[in-house]
Amino acid sequence: MTLVETRLLGVDLEIRDVVQETQDAVSIVFDADLPYKPGQFLTLRIPSEQTGFVARCYSLASSPATGSTLEVTVKRTRAGYGSNWLCDNAKAGMTLRVLPPSGTFTPDSFDHDLVLFAGGSGITPIMSILRTALATSDAHVAVFYANRDRESVIFDHELERLESRHPDRLRVEHWLESDRGIPSPAGLLDFASSTTDRHAFICGPGPFMSAVEDVLQELGVPNGNVHVERFASLSGDPFTLAIDTPQTESSSTVSVELDGEQHTLAWPSESTLIDVLITAGVDAPYSCREGECGSCACILRRGTVDPGTNSALTPEDVDDGYILACQAKPTSPNLEVEF
Repeated sequence: MTLVETRLLGVDLEIRDVVQETQDAVSIVFDADLPYKPGQFLTLRIPSEQTGFVARCYSLASSPATGSTLEVTVKRTRAGYGSNWLCDNAKAGMTLRVLPPSGTFTPDSFDHDLVLFAGGSGITPIMSILRTALATSDAHVAVFYANRDRESVIFDHELERLESRHPDRLRVEHWLESDRGIPSPAGLLDFASSTTDRHAFICGPGPFMSAVEDVLQELGVPNGNVHVERFASLSGDPFTLAIDTPQTESSSTVSVELDGEQHTLAWPSESTLIDVLITAGVDAPYSCREGECGSCACILRRGTVDPGTNSALTPEDVDDGYILACQAKPTSPNLEVEF
């Protein structure tokens, strides 16, 4: 294969404002109004002295239902290069390149009640879902929010405001490690026991999310009602697409259904589906391009593929025919895929 082009993906967004939420966390408000779903995230291209740029994913705290612009919240972490750079350097007027909003940590609808679990900066996508639920539905929402101490509670005043405005629909329980230690199974069980008929959304540190999942499983909450957001550090560069000219490689034919439109494309055997779609100018969902985030998950209706790395998919997803477009390569001549 012969390299003919390297394309830089994403769009440049100007920062409108930077809000200091806590001593270690800031919200970055972009002067942009891109379409997105509550609970999704942005992938930011952040300058790096070592590698030129690094890519990092940050959840949107804003709600598409309240008329607010894109807002991500970033918390400083130990040895967290991207987060620490943003906390130290992001300012109004600066421009950052971002990929389109992405992610599957979002409710299918708001016609059912919700129980939301957040730990630390995991409150960010939870706030997006909470704000949207209160603004667009009559759903009742319970929020369990764990933090180290009161000073580290992100959106503390906003949560108080929302709870005061919606006293019959919103209940927020703060769990502070400084007062009660780490969240205990008994404490989580006591909070969740009255919400077993609700859809649950969980975001936070790994041990916290695992503890919540165990409690919900013990309570018999169906797996399909439990949604967990897991981020992995990106090692590659999802902003750069190398387009090769195929010489001797064989190609399959793929029919892709996306947003109600049908696309029929040649799919070279050494290319991933997402690269084929991007090269063809098809606006397909993707983010990390490393098989970690699940944003590009789609259903293989016909044909076979080499799935590549698909750690973002559960065994149930695989059994249902899901593949990751950023990883899959064709192994049959004709394929059909649906997003």
